[in-house]
Amino acid sequence: MEKLDGKSLDLVKTNIEALKQLFPEVVTEGKIDFDKLKLVLGEEIETRNEKYEFTWHGKTQAMKLAQTPSTGTLRPDKASSKNWETTENLYIEGDNLEVLKLLQKSYFGKIKMIYIDPPYNTGKDFVYKDDFRDNIRNYKEITQQMTKANTETNGRYHTDWLNMMYPRLKLARNLLREDGVIFISIDDHEVANLRKICDEIFGENNFIAQFTWVKKKKGSHLSQTIRNVTEYVIAYKKKDINIELFGENAYSDKWQPLVKRTNSHKVLVFPANSVQTTLQDGTYEAGIYGEGSTSVNFLEPFIVKNGLVISKITVDGPFVWTQNKLDEELRLGTSVSLSSKFGFNVLKFDQESKVKRPPTLLDNKLDIGTNEDAYEECLTLFGEEGVVSYPKPVSLVKYLINTLGYYDKDMIVLDFFAGSAATAEAVMSLNAQDNGSRKFIMVQLDEFLDPSDDQQKKTFEYLKFIGKPPVLSEIGKERIRRAGEKIIRETGKTDLDIGFKVFKLDSSNIKEWDPDFDNLEQTLFDLQNNIKEDRTKEDLLYEILLKIGLPLTVPIEEIDCRGKTIYNVAYGSVLICLEDEIDLDLVQEMLKHRSEHMPPKVILKESGFMSDAVKTNALQTLKKHGITDVRSV
Repeated sequence: MEKLDGKSLDLVKTNIEALKQLFPEVVTEGKIDFDKLKLVLGEEIETRNEKYEFTWHGKTQAMKLAQTPSTGTLRPDKASSKNWETTENLYIEGDNLEVLKLLQKSYFGKIKMIYIDPPYNTGKDFVYKDDFRDNIRNYKEITQQMTKANTETNGRYHTDWLNMMYPRLKLARNLLREDGVIFISIDDHEVANLRKICDEIFGENNFIAQFTWVKKKKGSHLSQTIRNVTEYVIAYKKKDINIELFGENAYSDKWQPLVKRTNSHKVLVFPANSVQTTLQDGTYEAGIYGEGSTSVNFLEPFIVKNGLVISKITVDGPFVWTQNKLDEELRLGTSVSLSSKFGFNVLKFDQESKVKRPPTLLDNKLDIGTNEDAYEECLTLFGEEGVVSYPKPVSLVKYLINTLGYYDKDMIVLDFFAGSAATAEAVMSLNAQDNGSRKFIMVQLDEFLDPSDDQQKKTFEYLKFIGKPPVLSEIGKERIRRAGEKIIRETGKTDLDIGFKVFKLDSSNIKEWDPDFDNLEQTLFDLQNNIKEDRTKEDLLYEILLKIGLPLTVPIEEIDCRGKTIYNVAYGSVLICLEDEIDLDLVQEMLKHRSEHMPPKVILKESGFMSDAVKTNALQTLKKHGITDVRSV
């Protein structure tokens, strides 16, 4: 029985494996032979001392920090969550560097879009130094402090910001899909440096655009010479592949008739499983057309001429398109609506010359809001002024998602500087508009708010008033709760995913995975029972999911066997038992729930067996049933 590894994804090992696939001759016993690598690459090696590069104090350590595995974990917090059992959204509290490391196995190459609004390094931002040895302990200590600003007088003003951003962007790139894109909000303070580190991490040829966002309607007098009314959104793609971004008019400007108004009749056939609701006036309203996410959005109810067969809808006039053509257009994203005056109409998606690409100027002509609009959005949700400082308007994030999302309405959107969680609201709002099923992952540092700080005072007082801890991450969770309910009220749609699972960054649940370097003797003594006393089986369950690379929203069934719990994960593909006194009956019960399509992975508590004989017999029983991937914790 193999011992489960307690570390996050080893990126160095992953890089070596990738290099081995390209040049197997340069890898010997797991080590890179750089002399051979130079021969393979020929004259493409830069050997001159003077060369073009962007560097700063601490860059080498920042690069190493991104590749150092984490031994931490994410502990579930059901009490702070909403719709735990059904939601596919995540809200994670903790240092985003460690969180990004922990997400590497489970979400590597799965994120379509990342949007972040990081600290702008204006002199008042929270920019703290990471600890190379034990960043989890370091983050817990620093988040308790009240004075955390990165001031221009500290001697390493730009350096500290670069050392914070570099490893996080490096890790974020791994999480993007091959066709993934990252959008980063920034202002004049660090836009030049951000472009340089992104050029290095993502590649200059993967730069998409530097959008200029008009952030204010009137402008602010930050100097005697200018009115500052703009910020920027930097966009990079992960790979040098063709990625289409769609602007505000990806659809043609005019509705086109799908049904000609004549005296003849034509039948529009809907599948038997179409959602149809009988209205009081005897008309019918159709819902989903076809399978998957393809849908027809009807703006008004209509009369079913042959009402006995409600899956067939008769309208006046012949169709301009055949049924096959209609099916094809719907798959491509074409919208269809019904007009009582003009019959069925189509807003056709034009993949050729009429498709407009997004402009680099993001302003109110695109219905993109400003800081003032974002302020009003928060005022509407919280009912009090100044609860959130400098939020981004939901319309800005929705627009960025939509540039990628005409075809992909099932994407995962990640924001690891979540702030007030405008990104989460944007995802929920878009899903309500187009029946999408996008998911969000929010990550926010749970730093304590300072009531003496003018920007944090209102948030501190508000959280205290509603009975929440004075921690920044609490305002994001509260916003998601309120925004979700507001969307339900305004749309009447009750099937939207407005929930979120909360997880909190912490040290590992397993003692040997989280050794005390200052007291190794005591650590070794404590390993007689290797699970920490203050941790639950559910804490350990989710740590295991992270370490074996399963998403945190994977379906889990709890099976009771004589008072002991078996976790059936992903429909029998992983079976986990973390109980004490494991016997053969419990193992036999686990076998009843294994997947029919593949041999499952079985994970058991190392010290949980009733005896060594039971452990040996259990392994033989599993092997007899074709299960050889058995791990222990």
